[in-house]
Amino acid sequence: MLRDKNAVANIAVKDLEKAKRFYQDVLGLQLIDSNTPEVVVFKSGNSMIIVYKSDYAGTNKATSMTWTVGDNIEEVVQALKAKGITFEHYNMPNITLEGDIHVDGQMKVAWFKDPDDNILNLVNK
Repeated sequence: MLRDKNAVANIAVKDLEKAKRFYQDVLGLQLIDSNTPEVVVFKSGNSMIIVYKSDYAGTNKATSMTWTVGDNIEEVVQALKAKGITFEHYNMPNITLEGDIHVDGQMKVAWFKDPDDNILNLVNK
């Protein structure tokens, strides 16, 4: 029923203007709709991301959104660091930390947070 349908990410934030600047200016997402005072919509690849104002922003302690960036994950991490992103470091079994990238065999993952502490990540596969 849903396997051929696109999904949309929803990210709750407290300060919509601050989040809009972060997602547009820092992450480089394309703003496609900001006509509502409580919601902004971005395009990332073929995906849409809805960023909306909520009192519950930042309460999720798990990853909210993932970007598959391919083999150039190191370059993407460096580009985001140059824009002020601080990457999270987690202690996980069988995972090696190489700089800001967690490595498990061929899989490479880097986690960071938006201004409301929503956890976002990059993965190479």
